[in-house]
Amino acid sequence: MYPLWLSHFTATSAIGHGLQPTLDALRQQRGGLASCAFDTVDLATFIGEVAGVDEVQLPAHLSDFDCRNNRLALLGLMQDGFAQAVNAASQKYGAQRVGVFIGTSTSGILQTELAYRRRDPASAALPADFVYGGTHNTFSVADFARRYFKLTGPAVVVSSACSSSAKVFASARRMIAAGLIDAALVGGVDSLCLTTLYGFNSLGLISAQPCRPFDVARDGISIGEAAAFALLERRPEQTDENTVLLLGVGESSDAYHMSSPHPEGLGARMAMQEALRMAGLNAADIDYINLHGTATPSNDAAEAKAVAALFGSGTPCSSTKGATGHTLGAAGSLEAVICALALQHGLLPGGVNTQQPDSTLPLDYLLKNREQAVSYVLSNSFGFGGTNCSLVFGRDKSEGY
Repeated sequence: MYPLWLSHFTATSAIGHGLQPTLDALRQQRGGLASCAFDTVDLATFIGEVAGVDEVQLPAHLSDFDCRNNRLALLGLMQDGFAQAVNAASQKYGAQRVGVFIGTSTSGILQTELAYRRRDPASAALPADFVYGGTHNTFSVADFARRYFKLTGPAVVVSSACSSSAKVFASARRMIAAGLIDAALVGGVDSLCLTTLYGFNSLGLISAQPCRPFDVARDGISIGEAAAFALLERRPEQTDENTVLLLGVGESSDAYHMSSPHPEGLGARMAMQEALRMAGLNAADIDYINLHGTATPSNDAAEAKAVAALFGSGTPCSSTKGATGHTLGAAGSLEAVICALALQHGLLPGGVNTQQPDSTLPLDYLLKNREQAVSYVLSNSFGFGGTNCSLVFGRDKSEGY
């Protein structure tokens, strides 16, 4: 694979709007989880809610797309000059040569939940102002983004549970490699809703306290929300120390169980192996692994077995979900941006909330931040049904600095 350049990127989550607040939170090991007070939810759990989403206003001509998910998407797109970068790419390559690839799991399902509360008492009909296609429909967020930027290239939503917005990097890479597009807006957006909170609770997967990935006493996830994006282009001729490249993508589907991972992490291992192979790297070359790390007993154990089988116990790793919560379909892109920050700033983020790493999981799990030169990082995203994706990012060392 020829490397692709993350020419611009941004992230908005419970730990901050944009790159600098996100970096500050990582450096301070400050988490964004708080006791759940979302809408009418009555659950003893913690969530990673993004501040200010309800105040976002969509342009009037895109009012049919108005829902929490698309407001969160717009909030994210407005950070770090990212929208301006997309517009510049459209001018440079042509609107038809910029693709849109976004991952989500529940899209704007909250809008449907709210609409059900306003059903006609006699007929039970949904309210006339409810627009399914622009809100609840999974494609909504990509359709909103392409219309917002007036892009006419391919537009795709990937909805593969928690690997969704990691897999969009693979989808975009294939279209660029095929010569169909020259640049791609990739990312992930997932917003809080009752379906995920009560749904994961019904599965017994939600913790009553801030989640503790890889902790000996871990007992479940904390759900969060986020919008994270990157602009992918071909590698430039001139690079510098801040140039971040997508070097490898690995995908697998072990289909072991509807909601549980393969106990030995078979699919996870296959995804990591393929990402390394595509990047032309060995396991020993990776300086840091951003683990999927959901903080459930089975998921963390399976991932630890897969990582240990490939990397041994010496590669520094952590899960940043203790800070952001598990942002579901947005997790892959959010953690890709965190990996980009790790490369640019030489920061290996320690896992927030984890106090005593599980000694039965043979990993070099970071409890405190570590500062060092970072050349290559790997990010894991694994979803229900065994849909797995691993990404390798690196700094360009071939030329330019």
